[in-house]
Amino acid sequence: MGSRLHSRTALVTGSTSNIGRAIAVRFAAEGARVIVSGRDADRGAAVVDEITSAGGIADFIRADLDGSAAASEFLAAEALALLGAPIDILVNNAGIFPGGPTPSINEDTFDRVYAVNVKAPFFLTASIAPIMAARGSGVIINMGSWIARLGLFGSALYSSSKGAMETLTRAWSAEFGPSGVRVNAISPGVVRESDAAADASPRGESMMLGTPFGASGRPDAIASAAVYLASDEAWFVQGTVLDVDGGRTGVAVFRE
Repeated sequence: MGSRLHSRTALVTGSTSNIGRAIAVRFAAEGARVIVSGRDADRGAAVVDEITSAGGIADFIRADLDGSAAASEFLAAEALALLGAPIDILVNNAGIFPGGPTPSINEDTFDRVYAVNVKAPFFLTASIAPIMAARGSGVIINMGSWIARLGLFGSALYSSSKGAMETLTRAWSAEFGPSGVRVNAISPGVVRESDAAADASPRGESMMLGTPFGASGRPDAIASAAVYLASDEAWFVQGTVLDVDGGRTGVAVFRE
């Protein structure tokens, strides 16, 4: 067990699988008390069991962040009640990824993506950030995406929603930063669940060609970045989008 987040409380949305799960597990391993949140109670219980079996502290709150203010406010209130203490760290990780060419996206799909990816974290932050600001401390970490800044066919809907989150990161930093709340974002590259070959998508692997790393990453890389941003080590990091993408957005590797 580490101590970089000793005695902190953390709420991680969408933390029953993949990146969110990795962040929740790492936060707990660094001493935080973690609220695991998601729609699937069985998967949530499995993450809590993993954390507690390793000596950490975690609880699960089932939440369907559908974009309504009520759903986000409910999660915030439940987390505060369960913790019996303020939330020190909020990770806005939950999101969905329907893709496809622009003409193929119907209005219902558009509304659902923006509801889950933008409205839900917007109203969750609106519920939690003012409490952090009143205390004079807190950390908010949003999840962006590499395709918010590198155009990719079929990604207009999802990438625009992640671009909104990166913009909100800067706006919230301006709004809450002067009150002691650090707001930053992580922009992951292509990430697969594990090293298992079955978790490697041929399309995902092809999108990492021409990068310094040359292949997709794993959730633990994103979790490491989240621990850094949540810890006191990042005290001077404000309103930043941290690329953890194997060099996808910043570097092109050409081989002779």
